[in-house]
Amino acid sequence: MDWLGLGGRRALVLGAGGLGASCVRELAAVGARVAVVDVDEARLKALREDSALSSAALRTVCADVASSAGCEEAVTAAADGLGGLDVLVHAVGTNDRRPVLDMPDEVWDRIVTLNLSSAFWAGRAAGRVMREAGQGSMVFFSSVSSRLAHRHHAPYAATKGGLDQLVKVMAREWAADGVTVNAVAPGYTETELTKEYLAKPGMREEMVGLVPAGRLGTPQDAVGAVLFLASRQAAFVTGQVLYVDGGRTLV
Repeated sequence: MDWLGLGGRRALVLGAGGLGASCVRELAAVGARVAVVDVDEARLKALREDSALSSAALRTVCADVASSAGCEEAVTAAADGLGGLDVLVHAVGTNDRRPVLDMPDEVWDRIVTLNLSSAFWAGRAAGRVMREAGQGSMVFFSSVSSRLAHRHHAPYAATKGGLDQLVKVMAREWAADGVTVNAVAPGYTETELTKEYLAKPGMREEMVGLVPAGRLGTPQDAVGAVLFLASRQAAFVTGQVLYVDGGRTLV
C-alpha cells in the first residue's frame, strides 16, 4: 500500500456501477479517501452498505454528469467534501450495438454525451482544481474499441477514439502543472455493460476466442492499472493509453 502512495489521497470516481464500483473499493482498500458520483441513488446506496467499505471514508454524491453543469457541480461537491482533489477516475459510459444505418440521432447524441462530453466537462473541472494545487492524477476509461473496428459499435468506438485524443491534449496542456492524464483501455471485460451481450448463444465463446490470453477480463484486471496510473509510481507517466486486454489488440 505504501508503495502506491495512495493513502490519504482524495479521489473522485465518476460512476458507481461496474468498473467504477470496483475502483471505489480498491482505492478505499489502499487508504484513499473516496467520493463517488452517480445519477442512480440505488447504486450509491449499495456502495454505502457494502461491507467491504464499512470502515472507509466514503462520500457519495447523486448527480447527473450528462451535462456541463452537472459535472461542474459534482467535481465541486467532491472537492469541497474531501478538502481538495488528488485523483479523478472517469468510469461512466454506455453502448448501444446497432448498425450505422440503424443508429438514430438521439442514440448517437446520448452516447457521445455520456462517454465523451462528460469526460471533457469533468476533466476540465478537475483540471482547474488540480492545476491550482500543482498536482493531481486523472484516469479515464477508454476501450480497445478506440482502435479496433468492431461492427455495430460506431458511436461507442468514436467516443473512445476521441477520448484517447482528449487525454493526450489535456496531458500536454497540464504536464508542467504537475497533473498527469492517462487512460486505461480494457478489452472485453465481465461488467454490467457486457453481461447481456455475453449471454447471447455462442457470444462468450466467440469473444474468448479473440483473446490470446484465453479468457475475458475481470474488473480487477482493469482496476490494477487504474491504481498504478493514479499513484506516485506513475508521476512521470502522462498522455498514455494503457491496454488491459489479454493481447486482444495484438491480433
